[in-house]
Amino acid sequence: MASFSIEKNAKNDKLVTILSLAIPLAVALLIGIRQKVDLGTWTKVLPHVIGLLNTTTSITLIAGFIFIKNKDIQKHRQMMMLSFAQGALFLVLYILYHISNPNTPYGGEGILRGIYYFFLVSHILLSVGVVWFVLRAVYFALSNQIEAHKKIVKWTFPLWLYVSVTGVIVYLMIAPYYA
Repeated sequence: MASFSIEKNAKNDKLVTILSLAIPLAVALLIGIRQKVDLGTWTKVLPHVIGLLNTTTSITLIAGFIFIKNKDIQKHRQMMMLSFAQGALFLVLYILYHISNPNTPYGGEGILRGIYYFFLVSHILLSVGVVWFVLRAVYFALSNQIEAHKKIVKWTFPLWLYVSVTGVIVYLMIAPYYA
């Protein structure tokens, strides 16, 4: 795998900060135009693809963690870049689904309803914040700011893994209610 790096400078640092704010805002705005875009019935399969992406992202995050603990930097980098690419694809598919389909209400009752909404709300709130952490971690790694990378991934990894795993849990809990 070819090595990719970016220059460490104030302009790139500012760009990462702007993107970390712009991405969640753009997602929220695009979802706000819900059902105003007719993309056809093929989008009905997207929740299942998104659920699979959250699953594979969880796996590649854990694999990347294991590789770095074993000091295999090349495989760690491959897994983390794969996780990053899956996250980007997730965002695109998530937007496509939500601008073209109505919300699916959760049909569970009792304690399961409370558990579902706990995971859903924490997943959504942390998914907004984790964007900043992920972009910074990737930027620090690609600009060879390894000490800064190590410091931020102490927060990034558990947050990102939590968002990925809760994405799977939320999907599994609501999947029976998709039309």
